[in-house]
Amino acid sequence: MSRPDPDFWAGQRVLLTGHTGFKGAWTGLWLARMGARVTGLALAPDQTPALADLAGYDHLAASHLVDLRDRRAVLDVVGGQPFDLVLHMAAQPIVRAAIEDPVGAFSTNIMGTAHLLESLRDEDALRAVLVITSDKVYANNDGGRAFQEGDALGGKDPYSASKACAEIVTSSFARSFFDKAGVPVATARGGNVIGGGDFSRDRLVADIVRAARAGETTVLRHPEATRPWQHVLDCVAGYLVFAQALVQKPDTPRALNFGPRPGAAEITVGELATQAIAALDAQPWRHEPDPASIEAKSLAVDASLARRTLDFESRLDGPAAVAWTMDWYRRQGLGEAARDLCLAQIETYESL
Repeated sequence: MSRPDPDFWAGQRVLLTGHTGFKGAWTGLWLARMGARVTGLALAPDQTPALADLAGYDHLAASHLVDLRDRRAVLDVVGGQPFDLVLHMAAQPIVRAAIEDPVGAFSTNIMGTAHLLESLRDEDALRAVLVITSDKVYANNDGGRAFQEGDALGGKDPYSASKACAEIVTSSFARSFFDKAGVPVATARGGNVIGGGDFSRDRLVADIVRAARAGETTVLRHPEATRPWQHVLDCVAGYLVFAQALVQKPDTPRALNFGPRPGAAEITVGELATQAIAALDAQPWRHEPDPASIEAKSLAVDASLARRTLDFESRLDGPAAVAWTMDWYRRQGLGEAARDLCLAQIETYESL
């Protein structure tokens, strides 16, 4: 199976947007470990603690705190600097936050993507651009079928709709500008990610950890819901292998799903919460329904195209992903450094 290749990434000049976020922090550490020169562009972390702050920024070539909604500010950072590859992870990523501020979510996820792609049009050194969207880009009727890359895009909540629109924006820039320049531009649709260091609001594992550390009970809105859970290292590994292939193989698809191995058993929110709480020896969760919620009850993505075209699939099944995640939080809670824990898990993952 394919994996991130240090020989490929060593010396690459990478623009990583969203480097202050959960997945972005893991990605920056992994890229720097492989010898890439990483420039980060993002807002400051919006929660305390934040993995990026805990891990530090000295492994990056530069860290720019910029709002993607500010076109001029993005141009000032990106314009004229030679980047070989771009990984666009910056976004407003929380479903309930997007419901509270839909215009902010649309502005960041749609116009922010447009501003970035516009700023990259004159990058002569550019070899590939990978825009990270979401498994929620599909028009979901709660039918339970795993979505494939050719299925219709949609979104009945602002977050999902904004990410579907980001797909359309990316495709339009690719066809209008980047294809003519011979620069592959693609989108990656990752499943629901868990892993150590996520302290965001309204994220299942982060909520469980906060409740456990405070001696409180975790509250679940939809314990029966299913999601394509995967460990952050499986998801990020897929992104990096995808980016490698965009440079090395011209026939690589321009949109790919990343999620659990095809055929893997579905895990409900309640089942994952039960496993995580047991690992922390915390209080059992309780159910408080949210009758106003419009979140999908069923969501699954078919990642078989990534397996066929990239020779890539997730290495950690659901129980292993939970075990790795909760071990990170347990050890961090006992005083071990977040950066050391991330690098140790990256090293272990590389050896699988």
